[in-house]
Amino acid sequence: MASEWIVQGRTLTAADLAQLRAWRAEHPTWHRTRLARELCAWWAWRNGVGQRKDMAARSLLLKLEARGWITLPPRQRPSVNDRRNHRPAGEVRAPVRIQASWASLHPLRVAPVAPGSPEAAGFGALLQQHHYLGHRNCVGENLQYLVRDRLDRPLACALFGAAAWQCCGRRRPPGQLV
Repeated sequence: MASEWIVQGRTLTAADLAQLRAWRAEHPTWHRTRLARELCAWWAWRNGVGQRKDMAARSLLLKLEARGWITLPPRQRPSVNDRRNHRPAGEVRAPVRIQASWASLHPLRVAPVAPGSPEAAGFGALLQQHHYLGHRNCVGENLQYLVRDRLDRPLACALFGAAAWQCCGRRRPPGQLV
């Protein structure tokens, strides 16, 4: 077995794993969040604005548990991701072909869609039904807008997501590794 491993971009040593196991043994009442916070404090693991990297630490702990290197305490409540990949429950009407001149649709109204609002469910349902890739869920922070015509018919959905941490171009020369 190696003496160092790279997990989630961090180099871990056998001493790091031993410390995590020792915390579990010494503090059996600590929950997963507490372990993540202690790990952040121990490593001084903070983001660019000085906040603890709690989610990164939790993710790292889950990866270590999945590899069988540590054992985490049981979850205190269901995962916040329990709704991941759910189908939107909004009302979806049969598509109506709008045949009109551009000028006759004006004025257009572009309105933000508030998270959790009844309109948000409809927004998700419209994307699921009409986007060529479908739509299951949004990842990270995003802004949603619904474009309606003068008769209040939905014409377009605009979804702006936060920048990706890492991404790769869809097209690259053959044989080029990422």
